[in-house]
Amino acid sequence: MKIAIYGSRRQHSSLPQVRAFFEEARRRGAELILHRKLYEHLREEMPDFMAEVECETVEELGPEAAADYAVSLGGDGTFLRTAAWIGSRCIPIIGVNTGHLGYLAALDIADLPHLPEALAKASVLFRVEKRSLIEVDCEAVRRKRLWPYALNEVALMKEESASMIVAETWLGDEPLAEYRADGLLVSTPTGSTAYNLSVGGPLVEPELDVHIISPVAAHSLAMRPLVVGGGDPLRIVPGGRAPYVRLALDGRSVSVAKGEEIVLRRGPFHTLVMQLRTRSFTDTLRTKLHWGDE
Repeated sequence: MKIAIYGSRRQHSSLPQVRAFFEEARRRGAELILHRKLYEHLREEMPDFMAEVECETVEELGPEAAADYAVSLGGDGTFLRTAAWIGSRCIPIIGVNTGHLGYLAALDIADLPHLPEALAKASVLFRVEKRSLIEVDCEAVRRKRLWPYALNEVALMKEESASMIVAETWLGDEPLAEYRADGLLVSTPTGSTAYNLSVGGPLVEPELDVHIISPVAAHSLAMRPLVVGGGDPLRIVPGGRAPYVRLALDGRSVSVAKGEEIVLRRGPFHTLVMQLRTRSFTDTLRTKLHWGDE
């Protein structure tokens, strides 16, 4: 069994669990691949122990570094970066939450020492969900060579705090709306519990094939969140007073000139997310959002 590991470089409080995880993985004969920045961080935190850990360290996952599973150590932001690290490789990702809400994580940090044992019987304990991505096609993204996919959302925001944005949008070949707002989000079902939730967008089951369009502080009460099928591309042409807007793909951002067309479509591959069979989407909502708490 080969395990690829990506993590936040804020692991100080989690070091006992990380150490126990490595010891158990070694005992079970698992091969480890660590992102180089995480490895260097752990070498600083516990140099004597890490000097004895046999692992491969990489910046990017090449074909020779294929793994059976990927582990994300951190919060939801770390999970998104892990998904970008994995890219189009069909490697299931399991999130171990060391952050706050951790919607994407299947496990808490206390579970980490037992993870190698759990992965040995993964087909019994876990289900693998296929999560859709949004592919972004625009000149600014190509020019900056950003990874052109978003697992959570694509956000179009104003660069100048004083002026709103105008976003002409088309769904397929049909004109949709001219959004006038502080920003415009296009989210996947996975991202429905992220930025979309904070601006009043709907929660959506994570494996549905839809996109969620949510204005941020719309300048008209008629502009409401909208759920559309994932099959038709969404075209957006930004306008407004400012010469540029800010386009963010899961936090990775670039400036886009007014009038430059942005095309959003369903990504050509899925991110594979591991979840416990004993925990459903509704369980996660009740736990994370405290539904039913008195």
